[in-house]
Amino acid sequence: MRAARRVVVKVGSSSLTTPDGHIDTDRIAELTDVLARRRAAGTELVLVSSGAVAAGMGPLGLAARPRDLATQQAAASVGQGLLVAHYTGAFARHGLTAAQVLLTVEDLMRRVQYRNAQRTLRRLLDMGGVPIVNENDTVATHEIRFGDNDRLAALVAHLLRAEALLLLSDVDALYDGNPAKPGTRRIPRVSGAGDLDGVDVGGTGGRGVGTGGMVTKLESARIATEAGVPTVLTSAANAGAALAGEPVGTLFTASSKRRPTARQLWLAHATAGRGTVVLDPGAVRAVAAEHASLLPAGVVKVEGEFSAGDPVDLRDEDGRTVARGLVNYDAAEIPMLMGRSTRWLAREMGPEYEREIVHRDDMVLLDRARSADGGSTAASNGGNAPGIPRATAPAGGSPA
Repeated sequence: MRAARRVVVKVGSSSLTTPDGHIDTDRIAELTDVLARRRAAGTELVLVSSGAVAAGMGPLGLAARPRDLATQQAAASVGQGLLVAHYTGAFARHGLTAAQVLLTVEDLMRRVQYRNAQRTLRRLLDMGGVPIVNENDTVATHEIRFGDNDRLAALVAHLLRAEALLLLSDVDALYDGNPAKPGTRRIPRVSGAGDLDGVDVGGTGGRGVGTGGMVTKLESARIATEAGVPTVLTSAANAGAALAGEPVGTLFTASSKRRPTARQLWLAHATAGRGTVVLDPGAVRAVAAEHASLLPAGVVKVEGEFSAGDPVDLRDEDGRTVARGLVNYDAAEIPMLMGRSTRWLAREMGPEYEREIVHRDDMVLLDRARSADGGSTAASNGGNAPGIPRATAPAGGSPA
């Protein structure tokens, strides 16, 4: 962290707001002071900041974080401007220019938008700016949203090839249980799934103003470390110490394996299958072991309703998910293709049917078995977060 030349910092709502949902300007000033000192030392910084919905609660008279999407988006439309205005003023006192960047899942899914976001962020850094990134809550839907900024921060770290990710929360580290209870132990370092054996991970943040919690922070750490980005989890109060490389919080070490592409990370961590395609044993072997595309001949069943281009889960006949990918057919089309070779389909139905159900370039392997109802089973080797599938890059995949 001390030597990193490009760092992504994520701060949660609970670290920026008062208990009644208003922006805490003192906290924003403290955080920007820390970041400005690191920026003056020559480090490029990207700040992924939550707080728009929480900041809009007070002006709209909301006593608690709204649960329905429309009210969340209304609060975000009020709060985002307030949030960025405070950041702009705080960074300006240090002679730094803040820039608002709002993203959705689709911006990191579609190649053109992904490249545009990447170029914009890199150009802002080249010009000495400090990008303030948030999910575009006012237009995102349940189907296409990240769900929390922890995952967004990890994907941005991958997009920018950051050298470190700092996750700031209202807890100072990962503990093996509730840190309020006596005898709970801080976990200083996580290098693999074994380091998390017996860890009791709670739910969402205790103050009720955010959407995340320790589960999403562990998932963010997994995404980042799979992409080769070491990650530190600590409290906002420890931001300066963490950026200085002091032994605070919890360090998640980076994976030494080949980095997945942004699309593979997105498929594994920022999507949910909108349906299921069930594979016969030969197709499971071809997809999982040979990194092959899924052909119609290997499909035995289709579950759910989906359209061409949607993410779907690929499962074996026992209900274990082996991969997720972008499907090339509507759900209603696949039954008449099952068990047929692409050559037969092209001859009998036309050349437009000589294509895969899921191409390997649009597929990510999940090397954690998951049950048919979506629940996780035992962790695979090398993972960082319990209960979360791990992305594996198929050979020959193209970049997002």
